[in-house]
Amino acid sequence: MGNRSFHGISPAEHKRLRRLTAAPINGLEALTLFVSKIEDILGPSMEKWAESGQPVALMTEMNKVTYMVITNILFGANVDYDMQKMESLFYDLAQGLISIPINFPGCTYHKALKARRELVKILRANLDERRRVKNKKERAIEEKDMLDLLMEVEDEDGEKLDEETIIDVSLMFLLAGHETSAHATMWAAIFLKEHPEILQKLKKEQEEIIRRRPPTQKGLTLKEIRQMNYLSMVVDETLRRGNLSFAVFREATADVDIDGYLVPRGWRVVVYLRAIHVDPENYSKPEEFNPSRWEQTVKAKAGTFLPFGGGSKLCPGMDLAKLEMSIFLHHFVLHYDMERLNPNSPMVYLPLASTYDHCLVNFKRNH
Repeated sequence: MGNRSFHGISPAEHKRLRRLTAAPINGLEALTLFVSKIEDILGPSMEKWAESGQPVALMTEMNKVTYMVITNILFGANVDYDMQKMESLFYDLAQGLISIPINFPGCTYHKALKARRELVKILRANLDERRRVKNKKERAIEEKDMLDLLMEVEDEDGEKLDEETIIDVSLMFLLAGHETSAHATMWAAIFLKEHPEILQKLKKEQEEIIRRRPPTQKGLTLKEIRQMNYLSMVVDETLRRGNLSFAVFREATADVDIDGYLVPRGWRVVVYLRAIHVDPENYSKPEEFNPSRWEQTVKAKAGTFLPFGGGSKLCPGMDLAKLEMSIFLHHFVLHYDMERLNPNSPMVYLPLASTYDHCLVNFKRNH
């Protein structure tokens, strides 16, 4: 992932870099820009699935959509490189993260390192081109993407991020903003179809959002999404019940006593998230899909809801992932329906929880 990604820097530098990159990724300006980008990709894609008249592997198609979303958010819509080549390189890089680190031709890890070098070249050329354009004219706010925002950010001393940091952070977000979002969105659709009363309640909320909208407005706004209280509960319950990320990995920085058991300093610790999210001590009827458990009057105890990790290592792509899920679900419950062709499909649990058939469905428009 590079020397300047969040995974490999010191705690102090991690804190500094997170602070500097928070606004370009999760700030109000960034998320406002992202809404229309996501909707412009999701809307036509869903329409295409419905019009095809053929079964759709929802997991596969959502992977394509979330890849288009994250590359559009990062690079903008007008790119002059081979997107299929980029996707192939990105896939090789992702596979390297879960491979045995043998740097020998033909091995997955070797391919990943080679893919990284190619991706770095593409990003570096992109940054050079942006600097040339910037010297000629300032880009309008609506034309900006994440790379623009990362290039503009400054610390308290007026120092900007260096090129190596921008590249490593960008590659990190290409990974973090892709596959997990696709899986979470797939599970949200599955859970809603299994619970029609919840789907109808969500649909009613979305219809009310549309009813209050000015007649001249086209498309969703961030303000509207933040008013979708029940949809937010559906998203959180999907993340809890879907249990996508199976664990986080940490290191004990001091001797820790847990109920009489000593965890010595320096030991590696695996926090098994899937056990936490279905622990009956944390959640009543944990196997049940119940968005209402997230009513504002009910708050999860600290350390019991960790779909994006926690503390200083909280996944920086959390708000973007929830935004993608929210926009998909808004359009899905209002305009579309689906029927699973293999409702009893076997499951795959690593690295992410999914169905073996990639959720094969008949996807159609509501009449």
